[in-house]
Amino acid sequence: MARIVQERPDIVPVLAELFREHGYEGASLALIGQRTGLGKGSLYHFFPGGKEEMANAVLAEIEGWFEANLFRPLHEGADPMAEILAMFSTVTAYFQSGRRICLVGLLALADARERFAQRITQYFIRWQDALANALTRAGKEPALAEEIVAAIQGALVLARATYDSEVFSRTIARLQARVEA
Repeated sequence: MARIVQERPDIVPVLAELFREHGYEGASLALIGQRTGLGKGSLYHFFPGGKEEMANAVLAEIEGWFEANLFRPLHEGADPMAEILAMFSTVTAYFQSGRRICLVGLLALADARERFAQRITQYFIRWQDALANALTRAGKEPALAEEIVAAIQGALVLARATYDSEVFSRTIARLQARVEA
């Protein structure tokens, strides 16, 4: 069912879900128009750069959300261990306990990867850096950050591939126990 949108910010969450469901390549302008309730003229009014601008707007929204809810708290939190543990809860909620794929990860694996390479790379580097900072301040090995981010992303893929979101939940529980040990 088409969702009627009035302004550009209304469109971005719809686009995010379309790209998650169909990938960048599979999200045609016809499908985008159908889902948003907008014709091509209106879509180009909001996004003169077309589908690439749409994807960049989605990535910017994701970056902003992760900056506010993960990266900044991990870097600036007074209690780094509490922020690390909060990160596990935050990603569990964001990725709907493994039922929602990581759009940045999906784009990293897609043919369109080169169009968004800098944004994709920065997303993962910033997550690892923020987590390594918190781990260091908590007296933990900072190299663990790479393992944690890789495990979360791998669990998302495996949960989706096996239709078993519990894979994600079990992975998060093991990672949390490892950090707390």
